Amino acid sequence: MFLKKIFYPEYFQGNKKKDRYFEGWYYKLVSEDESYTLAFIPGVSINKKDPHAFVQVFISKTEKNETKLSTFYIRYVMTDFSYGHDDFFVRIGKNYFSKDKISIDIQNDQIKIFGILTIEQPTPIKKTLWMPNIMGPFGYLSFMECYHGIVSMTHHLDGIFKINDQIVSFHDGKGYIEKDWGKSFPRAYVWLQSNHFKNQKSSFMFSYADIPFLGFYFKGLIVNLLYQGKEYRFATYNFAKIKKEEIGQHEVSYEIKKGKYKLKIYAKSLAHIELASPRNGEMIEQIKEGLSGFIDIKLYRKGQLIYEDHGSHAGIEIMKR
Repeated sequence: MFLKKIFYPEYFQGNKKKDRYFEGWYYKLVSEDESYTLAFIPGVSINKKDPHAFVQVFISKTEKNETKLSTFYIRYVMTDFSYGHDDFFVRIGKNYFSKDKISIDIQNDQIKIFGILTIEQPTPIKKTLWMPNIMGPFGYLSFMECYHGIVSMTHHLDGIFKINDQIVSFHDGKGYIEKDWGKSFPRAYVWLQSNHFKNQKSSFMFSYADIPFLGFYFKGLIVNLLYQGKEYRFATYNFAKIKKEEIGQHEVSYEIKKGKYKLKIYAKSLAHIELASPRNGEMIEQIKEGLSGFIDIKLYRKGQLIYEDHGSHAGIEIMKR
């Protein structure tokens, strides 16, 4: 089971944890007309002060070129949380999440969401013994403060949600799934994600963070670009280097080099809102995230531009020290 969880990080990792631990899955959904972008974050906060399960809901709605954001944090008792051992799934209350289905039934004074979506043609990342998951060889270590996993870089959606009194179609929609687990989020990081590019099969994720490691910190990089069925991975563990970095309040730019490849990135958050995040397993911190930003990428091979694209509906988090 140890190796299974490393190679398939979507499985619940925290079954033996008693304190100072969190685990959360991130399901991003974009409707067929791209007017709605939703993120569901089911998870658990395991600690002695306030143990609970939760589903965090993030809604980005665009009407007449105006984007409105809203978030909701729905608490559940720990006994409402269950998970699959042989097949991956997470159930919290009446809500169900797996690699091929999402079923939501949330009704309270703040928000009402009901519906079922199917997930079709999920796209897992490439894995090897050196890279059992997106963290590479760091995924084998048992003392990291935070772990990251990619479940599907991109996939198709089908189904509908009723959000309050509005029916939202996700037929021919698009989705993305990742997760985090451990003790706390990094003290400073930049996270970017989009799979809504002009090249409809492309997908991109980026994470650059201060990583605590054996009493000191290092800058950990993970970038995965999926283009024409091929992965372009830029990471600390495959000796990719950040050559340029510019961080503003709501925008970032990077130039990354690995061997014969160079990647240029520019991302900007157009609207953002606060989400709950973990510290020592407690969901007591706040991060600012947007779901309506954009990411521009340029990929070079031996100095020649081989791919250029513009990604919309981008998830963007910029957390400075």
